[in-house]
This record gives sequence, structure tokens and C-alpha cells, in this order.
Amino acid sequence: MPKKTKRRGKVKDKWKEKQWVTVHAPPDFQNFPIAYIPITSNKTAINSKIQTNLFDIYKKDPSQYSINLNFQITEIDSNTAKTIFKGHEYSREFLRSLVRRGSSTLSFIHDYSTQDNFIVRIYFIAFGQGRLNSSKKYDIRQAAHKIFTTKSSTLNYSELSQEIIHEKMASDIFNNTKNIKHLRKLVIHKTKLLKVPQITSNHSKNVLENESTV
Repeated sequence: MPKKTKRRGKVKDKWKEKQWVTVHAPPDFQNFPIAYIPITSNKTAINSKIQTNLFDIYKKDPSQYSINLNFQITEIDSNTAKTIFKGHEYSREFLRSLVRRGSSTLSFIHDYSTQDNFIVRIYFIAFGQGRLNSSKKYDIRQAAHKIFTTKSSTLNYSELSQEIIHEKMASDIFNNTKNIKHLRKLVIHKTKLLKVPQITSNHSKNVLENESTV
């Protein structure tokens, strides 16, 4: 007697069940749409990371392709997702292109609190023309630290981020250190948002916790 075969239930098309949302950059990036993504639910999509580059937003200078921007979803309303800027990072290819034989490099990493109490980790690297001794490296780091401290204490997070990614702050440090040693190139190659203030709105209070992937 042949065995009875179990009837299979109707297979759900999980792809059709997903909701498509347009992800927007924050107001300081002109609310530019940076992604169009499928999500399973609003709850699971919160804190998801989105990456784009600076050229895709401003479409001005092709060199901006090397500046990657990191955002994180904080709120979803209907088919639109809002984000917070989490930091930037230059591509490895760009940084490798700056290395020259026979020249010195120095790096510096420090955390700073902005005027509106965001805490940001800033990374910078400088390339000297020829060798840099320990004394000059120390003086350059101190000059950079002084500018970072002054800027972060007088600018809010949005303003500080814009000065960094548009290289205004790197230019300030470069000009300020000319009397110490003329540098070939100085780059604030990475920033990372470490903490948001307690007084921010509900959708961004836990933005650094329980990160997930869409």
C-alpha cells in the first residue's frame, strides 16, 4: 500500500512581506536620500547601519568618493527612515596613496565632547616631508589637540562633523603647525560617535545600543 504523502502548506514569500523604506541623511546633510532598503519591521530596522560616500550626497568633487559616511537609523515614519551621523572614514586605498618612501608619519587618537555633549573619537594622521623627530611629533600632536579641544567645546556635533568631513579643521591644523614643521599632508581620516547626550529625543537615546542589520 503506497504511503500517504503529507500536503505541504502554502510557502510564504518572505520577500513580498518586506516593507521598502527610503533612508534619509540628517538635516546637516540636507536630508539627502541615501538608501532604499527592504525591512521586516520598524522595530528590527532601528539602529541598522547605512554607509554611503560624500560624493553621492554632494556630487561635486570626485575625490569625495574616498570619504565614507556612516549613518544609523533612529526612527521610521511610514516609508521614510531618519538617521543620525555616526562618523566618517577615508578609504584604505586613499590612505595608502599618501605614503611616500623616506617620509615620516604621525598619528593621534582622542575623545572630545562637543558643545551639545556628544562624545566623538577623532583620528588623524600626518605625513611629513622627510623625517620627523620625537619632539616635533609631540609639538604637532599638542597643536592638533588644542584645536580639537577648542573647536569641540564651541561647536555642536553637527557643526563639528561638517568642519571635519569638509577638511576645514585639517586645514586649520595644517596651517597652525607650519612653524613647527611643514607637513606634506594632514588628514582627519576617521571619526566615531561614541555617546549621545541624555537630553536627546527618545528615538536617539539608545542609538548606540543593540545595533542590528536590516
